[in-house]
Amino acid sequence: MAATTTFVGKVLIILSDANQFALKKPDGSLSHEDTGVFLTELAKPLGQILDAGYEVVFASPTGKTPSVDPLSESLLVYFGKWWEKRKDQELLRRTDIEVGFRSPRPFSSISDEELRSFDGVFIPGGHAPISDLGDNPELGRILCHFHNEHKATAVICHGPYALLSTKFAPNSAGFAYKGYKLTSWSDAEEKLVEKMKGGEVPSKVETTLREEGAEMLTGMGKKMGGITVDREVVSGANPMAANALGTKFVEMLKAH
Repeated sequence: MAATTTFVGKVLIILSDANQFALKKPDGSLSHEDTGVFLTELAKPLGQILDAGYEVVFASPTGKTPSVDPLSESLLVYFGKWWEKRKDQELLRRTDIEVGFRSPRPFSSISDEELRSFDGVFIPGGHAPISDLGDNPELGRILCHFHNEHKATAVICHGPYALLSTKFAPNSAGFAYKGYKLTSWSDAEEKLVEKMKGGEVPSKVETTLREEGAEMLTGMGKKMGGITVDREVVSGANPMAANALGTKFVEMLKAH
């Protein structure tokens, strides 16, 4: 008889179905840029979650196979450390075999009752979340559970944009994270992407969250890998925060 793995708890990992995001060109037209989940922003915390003994469940709006952001597989992102890139890619391959990374659960398949079995939720970045997570009512329902139950919540880069979905949850009282200190991919960092791609990203994570009442912390220390913790939420700005975010998230999971 095969051995049964004993987990210390369970974590829900939120993915986007999107493989593109909109970019407004100077002539007013829209282009659609390739995107997906940012490799290291998923892999670094994921490895720490698994090493700590937690079961993981992947979920997305409709359960589509997730894309990996092409930029995130560039050696520039890894500062030339090809072995780090290979390690992250191998982790996703192994996770797909063991957990089904490429076959996420549709949000609607996760009942309110099942949500009670989760200890925390993690939302990685890449530009994909701005395409389909910010206004998803089912995701809003899911995140309201973690918020109301004060369960550990980790978001990084463009992942914090998904928190806006709480406005669209059934019987929503509004944006659940109003007044929270949060860190995300900043408007200044987005301007660098816009310059590189020759267009405007219509949905800015930092600005949109601030307009909804979040207190956005995006100074130089945050851009260099610093994280922000406020109540049940830990957040980070970019890939440099991935390791610290994963460490703090696991610490928060264990404390719950």
